[in-house]
Amino acid sequence: MDQNLSGKRVLVTGGTRGIGRCTVLALARAGARVVTCHHGAGETAESLARELKETGGSHHVVRCDVTDAGDVARLTAVCHERLGGLDVLVNNVGVDGPVPFEDLGEAEWHRMFDHNVTSAYLVTRAALGLLADGASVVCVGSSVALRGRANGVHYTASKAALIGFTRALCKEVGPRGIRVNTVAPGLTETEPGAGLPPQAVERIVGMTALGRICRPEDVAGAVLFLAGDTSRYITGTTLPVDGGI
Repeated sequence: MDQNLSGKRVLVTGGTRGIGRCTVLALARAGARVVTCHHGAGETAESLARELKETGGSHHVVRCDVTDAGDVARLTAVCHERLGGLDVLVNNVGVDGPVPFEDLGEAEWHRMFDHNVTSAYLVTRAALGLLADGASVVCVGSSVALRGRANGVHYTASKAALIGFTRALCKEVGPRGIRVNTVAPGLTETEPGAGLPPQAVERIVGMTALGRICRPEDVAGAVLFLAGDTSRYITGTTLPVDGGI
């Protein structure tokens, strides 16, 4: 990832694990100054802070519940204090959990939308005044939003909502030169075997043109492209990162 993001001021939500962690580190190594957040305390946040320190830049790891407007206000205040503004916002926080539709209760439906959609609304709205003209907003969606998935109506619907969020918001902030895009990864190996039985992974890999599972660095590369100036005329787009399923 040789994208040069030197001096870019970036906020990444959910940056201590999986795609978020890989993206945070890639941005930092590309020269950006990064603030990222995590929900729970633990070794993952501490180890990320140590890794970021090794990049030599000025970065900060903050605890925040991005489904809570008060906590989000505190997060954006940290961005203002530490960075002075934002050139890039990456809405990465997301959750999953397979449930047959007939068993899908209201609590699980709301949990999915709170994390996958409402968090993007809260953070983007709170950060709007910090975003510089010409800034880039990138949402991390999912390729299932384009196809659907059994036992994942709530997940699919929430990720599809991000596509609408992207398409509409880009038209409102476009006069300021701010771009809004979504990356849509396929099944990603954020843990060994993507947390699925080997036969399930083999079946999905067999559907891809490239014949392998998506890796976090594949998604991070797409985020860096959309964050940087080489994509300055791309907005309102959903970019699949699914190996050609």
